This record gives sequence, C-alpha cells and structure tokens, in this order.
Amino acid sequence: MLEKKIKNHCVNYVDSKGDKQAIVLLHGWGQSSELMAPIYEHFKNEYRVINIDLPGFGYSDELKQTWGVNDYTQFLRAFLIELKIDNPVLIAHSFGARIALMYASKYMTKQLVLTGAAGLKPKTSISTKTKIISYKMAKQLVKLPGIKKHEEKIKSYFGSSDYKNTSGFKRSSFVKIVNEDLRHLLPMIKAPTLLIWGDKDDATPLWMGKVMEKEIPDAGLVVFEDDDHYAYFHQVKRFNSIVQVFLDSYGIKEND
Repeated sequence: MLEKKIKNHCVNYVDSKGDKQAIVLLHGWGQSSELMAPIYEHFKNEYRVINIDLPGFGYSDELKQTWGVNDYTQFLRAFLIELKIDNPVLIAHSFGARIALMYASKYMTKQLVLTGAAGLKPKTSISTKTKIISYKMAKQLVKLPGIKKHEEKIKSYFGSSDYKNTSGFKRSSFVKIVNEDLRHLLPMIKAPTLLIWGDKDDATPLWMGKVMEKEIPDAGLVVFEDDDHYAYFHQVKRFNSIVQVFLDSYGIKEND
C-alpha cells in the first residue's frame, strides 16, 4: 500500500497508476478498501483505479477531530489534487456515497456509481420513535445523582451497531454524519449517475434509491433482487459487468 499525509491524517491506498481516466473507490462506514478490492481488480488494467482507506478506517489514521461529510469531501478533494487527479469517476458504497454526492455537487466529476447510497434522512418508524423517546428519557436519567458515570453505557445501549462499535472522534463524527440530510444536493449533480440497489436493503432502503433516481438530473437505477445493503459485494461479477457497460457507454478509458 501507498501512504500520503492529507489534512493531518496519514492515509493508505492502492493506485494502479497510468495516464488513464481515474476511478476512485469509496467504501462504507465501518469498512475499508478491502471490500472494494474486487472492483479495483476488475478495472485496474483499463483505468487508473485508486482504492483508499478513508481516515478512521482500515490502515489509515484514526480521526483526530470530529468530521462531517464536508470534512471528508474536502479531504477527498485535497487527496485528488495531491495525486493530480481531476474529473474522476467515483464508485461509492453507503457512507462513501455521502462523500461522492457532496463532491459531485461541488467539483467536476466524470461519472458516479452509487450503491446502497446513504445521504437521505430515513423515514421514522413507530419503533424508531419509541427508541427516540426512550433515549430522551435516558438522557434525563443520567442527570440523577450516581447515574452520571453510566452515561456512555446508557447512550451506547440505545445507539445503532455502528454507534456502539465506535468511540472518541469516530463516534462523534458518526453522530454528525448520520444527521446530515444531503437531499438538497441531488439536483446539483451534473455527472451521469448509475444507482445499484439491493431490494432487501434495510440500511438504506430502496425508496432512497428511487428518490435519487428522480432528483439527480441524469440518473438510472438498477435493482438487485433478493439482496441487501451489500448487494454490490455479494454479486460483484454482476456489479462489475453493469458498471463496465455504464463506463464504456461514455468511452472514457483515456484520460481527457
């Protein structure tokens, strides 16, 4: 792996290099470049593919302060400038798609491939509403004498698995990021966008993909039947084949 220091964080990545159109892979929360490796392997000979461990994940440095989506986006911008990459193709999963959406709304982006993309506020179910009420009650409870020392345990109990599995700046970043609604950015994305979704995705439900297809000006949605949030990984050969057609249809192998 290669390493660069960007925004005060040492980050690890692989780069197939060459004077070709660049593809940048952005993994999901709690993951690393490892899950994107089959995509890297498929495209590395035809394109310049960069597969990165985002700050806080994999072999890259842990976060040194609380970051939001914009902080990660500015990191990506600085990273690509350092690598002399402009107008990239971004292939992103879940949390990585948050970064890709914001990046594409601000900077030139050749094409977007988003799978199980996060970024929209979820609809609030009855069970979620109940959990929110319980959490608010717990917040009041920790103010009582003798209970304060258990505050983090109580908060962790009511959090998601991603919340429970983090701490420090990573945890505060997670809270900040999941509360950011990026829907207002969708009409600002000019890059042709391919959306790939598992119809059984319960982390970023299919309705989110349909909203993105409707509100991103040039977007199309492909649904993988009977698959979940990791449909791209479970059916990686199918995923790569569909992405290959999408990229080839624009004839962008050469760096222009």
